[in-house]
Amino acid sequence: MRHVLLIILSALLASCADTPQPARCILPADCPLRAGDVVFRRGSGLTSQAVIAAERDGVYSHAGLVVDSAGVMMIVHAVPGEPDFEGDVDRVKMDRLDRFYSSVYAQAGAVYRHSDSLAAQRAAQAAVELYRRGVLFDDDYNDLDTTRMYCTELVTHAYARAGVPLNNIAHEKVNFLWVSAAVVLPSALINSGELSLVRQF
Repeated sequence: MRHVLLIILSALLASCADTPQPARCILPADCPLRAGDVVFRRGSGLTSQAVIAAERDGVYSHAGLVVDSAGVMMIVHAVPGEPDFEGDVDRVKMDRLDRFYSSVYAQAGAVYRHSDSLAAQRAAQAAVELYRRGVLFDDDYNDLDTTRMYCTELVTHAYARAGVPLNNIAHEKVNFLWVSAAVVLPSALINSGELSLVRQF
């Protein structure tokens, strides 16, 4: 817990000292994306820093799924603290690539791919259904309750719905400031061995 508090304090001090920079998209323009790709980012906010502190060998704090929305690649993800409008609730969102990978939210990123492209497309469609249903963000980080979702839970749930559940997914006991739970951290998806790296940036 002390380690988490020190990281959060460091992030607060750094944010006070930094000069604001214009937002830019960190996703390379030539990065190939397909429906069902699992995308990761490392953020600089307090929640991101807490996730990174809980990771043993990970570098990312958030994950989502690439979907094809009428020919436009978008990212469906469950995220707190990124409202689209005043009064917006924390929920499953569908964002443009340049918003998900905006330097406002992301310092680094990666794209991973499942070997079964048809199953990946089905997983993407399952993610879109969660978005359309307005599923709320899971502040309790309880992946036994799928009425609410946190980011990695959305990914594992979508692939399970597609008929190709991601196996070898480890749960990590974490103690954030606001919750104590066994959760799937972003590194668990990468370390499962079922996703292959497409691009890291």
